Amino acid sequence: MNHLANLSTLRNHYYVMRHGQSKANVAGLIISHPENGTHSDYALSPTGSQQALSSAQQTHLDDTTIIFSSDFSRALETAEIVRQQLSCAQVQITHSLRERNFGEYEMSDHGNYQLVWNDDIVDATHKNNGVESIEEVTERVTSFINRLEATYMDKNILLVSHGDTLQILQTAFQKVDGSAHRSLPHLETAEIRELQLQP
Repeated sequence: MNHLANLSTLRNHYYVMRHGQSKANVAGLIISHPENGTHSDYALSPTGSQQALSSAQQTHLDDTTIIFSSDFSRALETAEIVRQQLSCAQVQITHSLRERNFGEYEMSDHGNYQLVWNDDIVDATHKNNGVESIEEVTERVTSFINRLEATYMDKNILLVSHGDTLQILQTAFQKVDGSAHRSLPHLETAEIRELQLQP
């Protein structure tokens, strides 16, 4: 369920940031289960840390920005680099921004993402091989946006998360079917992008 579907405006400005290059990216591994994702073995690579710093130095966001992050090490480390650069308040951690769970593909070659994405195009509800469905990801991330809307007003809010999670969140803001998530402009590692709600 897209909790943004019936909204025409939002009280806050939302920015998303994909984590910097991670050690899992370098190794070509899918790391999506919490017990692995929160482990320091799969935090940022040196390149990823530099990417995060560079993005933080180039953004127009300032110390009033409220930062929320996935609890996965690669996202949390990215968020902390941004927080330090901008001198923001403490990063707030939420499970709502975790990576999409790729089920039985955990710890396998990242080429298997494409197998999931092929199924996504056909059915946004599929849970083939234990994968978290697009609809489930949409539910958790848009319900989180709703909670932020009920809590804050006129704030710049930065959400630090993961590739698939943020691609799916983009479809919710665009109000298009989640199965189209791979057709939207992809977020590069450590890229910061403002999301605009379609009326």
